[in-house]
Amino acid sequence: MVQKIIEIVGISSSSFDDAAQNAIEVAAKTVRGIRWARMVETECKVKDDRIVEYRALMRIYFDVETED
Repeated sequence: MVQKIIEIVGISSSSFDDAAQNAIEVAAKTVRGIRWARMVETECKVKDDRIVEYRALMRIYFDVETED
């Protein structure tokens, strides 16, 4: 088995968990065989001393399709 890795940023106005889930859901629309995901980095956008956006940099691992 061979896997490929891509990085994608998920964004949410409510939590890091939702941001990560958003990243997976969007990636799954065009990537088949997602097996693992790692939250590599997190960051928040702040406005008027409040967090208004959560961002999760996700590393997504998926199987490379090969002809057998």
